[in-house]
Amino acid sequence: MKIKFIETTEDNSKIEGALAVFANSEDKSYVLSPATEKLDKQASGAITRAANSSNFKGKFGEMVEILAPSGIKASRILLVGLGDQEKFDEQQAEKIGGKIIVKLMYSGEKTLTVLAKTNAASGAFGAILRAYKFDKYYTTEKNIKKPSLEQVTLVTDGAANAKKEFKTLEKIADGVIFARNLVTEPGNVIYPESYAEQIKDLTKLGVDVKVLDEKAMDALGMEALLGVGQGSASQSLMVIMKWNGSKNKKEKPVALIGKGVTFDTGGISLKPGPGMEDMKFDMGGSAAVVGAMKALAGRKAKANVIGVVGLVENMPSSTAQRPGDVVSSMSGQTIEVINTDAEGRLVLADCLWYTQEKFKPKFMIDLATLTGAMMVALGQDYAGIFSNNDELCEQLTAAGKAVDEPVWRMPIGDSYDALINSDIADMKNVGGKYAGSITAAQFLQRFVNNTPWVHIDIAGTAWRQKPSDIAEKGATGYGVRLLDRLIRDYYED
Repeated sequence: MKIKFIETTEDNSKIEGALAVFANSEDKSYVLSPATEKLDKQASGAITRAANSSNFKGKFGEMVEILAPSGIKASRILLVGLGDQEKFDEQQAEKIGGKIIVKLMYSGEKTLTVLAKTNAASGAFGAILRAYKFDKYYTTEKNIKKPSLEQVTLVTDGAANAKKEFKTLEKIADGVIFARNLVTEPGNVIYPESYAEQIKDLTKLGVDVKVLDEKAMDALGMEALLGVGQGSASQSLMVIMKWNGSKNKKEKPVALIGKGVTFDTGGISLKPGPGMEDMKFDMGGSAAVVGAMKALAGRKAKANVIGVVGLVENMPSSTAQRPGDVVSSMSGQTIEVINTDAEGRLVLADCLWYTQEKFKPKFMIDLATLTGAMMVALGQDYAGIFSNNDELCEQLTAAGKAVDEPVWRMPIGDSYDALINSDIADMKNVGGKYAGSITAAQFLQRFVNNTPWVHIDIAGTAWRQKPSDIAEKGATGYGVRLLDRLIRDYYED
């Protein structure tokens, strides 16, 4: 879908195709925008008649559709409510862009013109994100509706500035969509080796990509990560991405670490069969990191950033890890594996240790679809964060609010940490019946030393059962925008 921006014009009556116009809510009624009011006069009052007969109040997201009004060339007009004008911001513009696309994407219209006036780039950004659909495996026309919209033109004040702003937002959208694709692909398509090949495409954007194979990781003592994948026919891998965008190439990097379990059967601690097909998205944390690296490199972020993802497949077989096994880790600490389905923390343990030892970063943020307990606590609206650094948490919370990827800080502490003490090793990988998300975070904290660190549990936010204003149901790409905004607001030159 092509996006264009043009300057506000005096006469919109000659616009063909679909036309989206706006009204705000005021005093329990609606107020047409000046452009909409003028168009209404040219259409002999068709817009106000339709609004009044539909009890339209201009509330946010309210819509009235008028087909082929006389007096203008548009084949249809979509009147859209923006709510309170003073509260209309970039986030709401994104959502409105998404709502308009949902309404018209399959309408048969090939072109859409939006009389956006302001926040045009954000509206276009929301439209691009909401128009995403993963349909590559459909082979017959009856299985899928084909979008008809080919071009969206936004009429706005300062079209040149909007175009420049959208150029950056489009690169972020590329990262979100890349992450969504990775998460949505089935396990027979995305497995460690094929996933690593996809990541290598980032070299085209200037990202340095290095892959550690099992031999290299074994030499580094990464038994925790390797143990998770030892039951799979696929080789476990660690992929390191480096973006040096700061003016000071020796500036300490920020580090993003992702859990990349490309399919999680639970291993010998086998998951129940119903719903197991969804476990292809257990690499959502790594997809967020890869997508963020694509976004940062695409928009030429002025920061030094390291991305590290541990790619494994957790399968049951005669070579699989057993409950009760004890493994070492790159840190030298030993782990009693009580439950082989608590595998993501084992992968992240070696990734975290490697990252701090190798790169000495300013801070580390890891993302993982780590615990079902996180979904019980926060549902699908917030991701849980756990941290040893208040300032970093405050920055991440602010970034989440700015891009509508909210986070909620959860507690950690000595009493929780004691729950993962083992009788025969330095620690065990689960802490018992209660506080499952917290004990998982406590486990990870044992591998960060004093490095500022945040763990983000995205189990509830990486995949949605229902569509949102800017995403179809399924993979959300959660985390890409969050990480990009954090770095943009606080860690760029």
